[in-house]
Amino acid sequence: MSIKAVLFDFNGVIINDEKIHEQLIEELLISENLRPRRDEFRQVCLGRSDRSCIAELLNSRYRVVTEAYLDQLIARKSAAYLEKLQSLEVLPIYEGLEDFILSLQGANLKLAVVTGALRREVETVLSRAGLTKYFSAIVTAEDITKSKPAPDGYLMAVKCLNECYPGLNLSPKECLVIEDTPTGIQAGYQAGMPVVGVANSYPFHMIHRQATWVVDRFADLELNRVLEFYAEETQSLKS
Repeated sequence: MSIKAVLFDFNGVIINDEKIHEQLIEELLISENLRPRRDEFRQVCLGRSDRSCIAELLNSRYRVVTEAYLDQLIARKSAAYLEKLQSLEVLPIYEGLEDFILSLQGANLKLAVVTGALRREVETVLSRAGLTKYFSAIVTAEDITKSKPAPDGYLMAVKCLNECYPGLNLSPKECLVIEDTPTGIQAGYQAGMPVVGVANSYPFHMIHRQATWVVDRFADLELNRVLEFYAEETQSLKS
């Protein structure tokens, strides 16, 4: 069995926007007359959808809201995110990302994005960064009901790629996931996929025992090493 597809997380893997999201979540809480707590964003929100994140933040403060009001909060935060991106002259795309993507394309591997972000956010970033053309499928928060660490998004990506490429016969074990958080790594594993962890959002030592393989930065990812490691991991899964 060989690798046929690489599935990318979005926030923290494609775009370095953690600080933006943290600021917007804090502003959202303040607008609801709630006080942000130190380090809460990293503990509650990293790797999860805005819906899961905001809902837990509200629940922990005994604030009960309707799904309709939660939708409003998510939409408000998304609008602020897009406005912030528009104010940036250059988007904080991770160094080495496009070179790695080009090497994957050269190997005829199929690419997809799997994220808890909203579709409009993902499409805006990919379009502006000139990356849209590389991804055959995008699975976002609107496409699934369970956020990471549930495997739903990654399993849906397999389905989408098989629909895009009849005859591909892609299975989860033939996919490689690229993630930056323990939550995302767990989602990939639960989908039955080996996971490369990139130490963009957490220190290397915090994720090195959670992922199949961990690198310090995106620029360290090399296709030959990925394929070799994947072959070794696939063999270990068989044994």
